[in-house]
Amino acid sequence: MPVKFSRYHIAAVSAFLIWGFIPFPLKALTAFPSSQILYFRILVAVLTLLLISGTTRREQWRQTLALYKSKNPVEKRRLLLFTLLGGALLTINWLAFIYVVNHLDIQTGSFSYLLCPILTAALGFLILREHLRVNQWVSVGLSLMSCLLVGTDSVYNLLFSLLIAASYAFYLITQRLLKEYDKIVLLTLQLLLAFTFIGPSYPWFVGADAQPITGHFVGQIVLLSWLFTVIPLFLNLYALKELKSATVGVLMYLNPIINFTMAFLYFGEVASQQKVIAYAVIFASVVLYNLPIGKKREAPISA
Repeated sequence: MPVKFSRYHIAAVSAFLIWGFIPFPLKALTAFPSSQILYFRILVAVLTLLLISGTTRREQWRQTLALYKSKNPVEKRRLLLFTLLGGALLTINWLAFIYVVNHLDIQTGSFSYLLCPILTAALGFLILREHLRVNQWVSVGLSLMSCLLVGTDSVYNLLFSLLIAASYAFYLITQRLLKEYDKIVLLTLQLLLAFTFIGPSYPWFVGADAQPITGHFVGQIVLLSWLFTVIPLFLNLYALKELKSATVGVLMYLNPIINFTMAFLYFGEVASQQKVIAYAVIFASVVLYNLPIGKKREAPISA
């Protein structure tokens, strides 16, 4: 039976299409330190999410509070721990990605998000005891091979790819452990906690390279926070209401594919022979991972 392309599919595709073009606002801010971009991205995103929460999501906050109160002390501590950890992981992930796009190359960031879902699956097996099919184990092996190939070209770039992929993969694992709670409420709390730590220490966090705040900077930060953070997040969560996580997991690859295309065709980046082979291997592992071989199961990947 053919799959009907619904408004939920459109929402998911739209989210990943938007995220695929995120290098544009980041590249427009290359003159600014990555930490300064991150600082204001988190600030604007937090203020936006708090505004949305106070006007349209009060019921979700009440439900979250009621659910928290119903838990025993151990479960309450787990929520607090994983919420704090989630905020730290997002902060690391965003900072590393901004630095990579603006000071290394877009290819490295794209490679990270091709690697991330397969790394998430491996962590899901190790931490959550989630089942992997034989073809998915082979794809994990191919991913490791692609990492070795990237490492022979540039260990520095590989370490950043692994940092981005691992921070987001561990973030997704923490969210699966808190799957009872509303995702927008959790994200708001995570970013609020993150800003609570970095907010009062602007001179230390940004450092001596901080640039004067200009209208151009503010405009790009608002664009980055609204169009490339909050809006695709809501679209993605809307899609997950009806679509299987496996479907969203496949659509997720639109993001790095668009990144790769822009890197070569628009920003004029070049790749060494080792990188080309590594990218071909990781693409092959992605295709293999998503083949419906053996017993079906929900993919452990959702954004």
